[in-house]
Amino acid sequence: MRIGWLNWRDTAHPEGGGSEVYMEQLAAGLVERGHEVTIVCAEHDRAPAHEIREGIRFHRLGSKLGVYSRARKLLRSGALGPLDVIVDTQNGVPFFAPWATRTPVVVLVHHVHREQWPVIYGPVRSRAGWWVESRLSPRVYRHHRYVAVSQRTRDELVSLGISADRITVVHNGIRMRDLGTPPRLSRAADGDRPTITVLGRLVPHKQIEHVLTAASALRHHVPHLRVIVVGDGWWATRLHEMSTSLGLDDIVEFTGFVDEDTKDALLHQTWVLALPSLKEGWGLVVMEAAARGVPSVAYSQAGGVAESVLADQTGILAGPGYDIAEFTEALRRLLTDDDLRHRLGRNAYERAASFDWQVSAKAFETALLEAVGSQRIGNESVPDSIQ
Repeated sequence: MRIGWLNWRDTAHPEGGGSEVYMEQLAAGLVERGHEVTIVCAEHDRAPAHEIREGIRFHRLGSKLGVYSRARKLLRSGALGPLDVIVDTQNGVPFFAPWATRTPVVVLVHHVHREQWPVIYGPVRSRAGWWVESRLSPRVYRHHRYVAVSQRTRDELVSLGISADRITVVHNGIRMRDLGTPPRLSRAADGDRPTITVLGRLVPHKQIEHVLTAASALRHHVPHLRVIVVGDGWWATRLHEMSTSLGLDDIVEFTGFVDEDTKDALLHQTWVLALPSLKEGWGLVVMEAAARGVPSVAYSQAGGVAESVLADQTGILAGPGYDIAEFTEALRRLLTDDDLRHRLGRNAYERAASFDWQVSAKAFETALLEAVGSQRIGNESVPDSIQ
């Protein structure tokens, strides 16, 4: 198949995250399975406008919002070459590929943004965004197939009127390099200091303030406590200011973006991963931590994260609601109860080992083939460049 993949960002983008990892891991898997994949995403200064990497063609065009119209223009003009299927990533707002082409479209949804719209935008824009996501998009794609990254996301899509039989769930995988040796059931398996780590973009809906508030309370009960915040984003200044105002600068470290080797080293020092996010489609960072035997604390109503974290088996889910006191208590339990932490950590490791990007790529391929149906798949190649 010749696959066109429309996505807001890629992993090289300054705001790239787990959804971009999902796209590129599956795209690489599809290439290995003999398909051609062309990704269209927003341009940025960390990568060239056009390149081929790991057999995947990247075309970076337009701004954060401009990429949507640029992508439709490419589809209308045929500049991407003949395509058999299009993956239209709905990150709150989809690309509306059906407005530009008759090629079969599969809508990829990580999570529904019902709770996030009012956190990020003002009343008018948030209502407009939610109308597009909940009313307009289901109508535009009423004849198309969907892929959701979790059962929780699938259930939310069904609540918006999308028929369950059109939705395939394809979970995130785990990179084998992330899967180390099984963690030892002793304190020696942890770093020297009780450490809470946060991984992700520094944006409001990640609610990293909850971890800082928790740290302020826990430092008096957990000697030598340390908090590591890994990642960057436009909310970073607010978080730095909050850390200072709470008197946490001596125990909180903001690393900014780090490379994979540094992230691996930091996770091996981690006792607990904290994911206080308002909403996640899956929570790839949960599995990255689990692959090192690290349990997670998250909120039970935060979408797919309640599927990636098995309550009281691979981590602790606070809630219902977003009660910081409950989140703090969950962190305290794992930081002070060695047996509980190591038991949940081992469970998390064993579960992480059951997820495989190659299996996910095969499932995604099946969903694409179902969308294409009996349509003839030709052999023409995709152009190497777009003007």
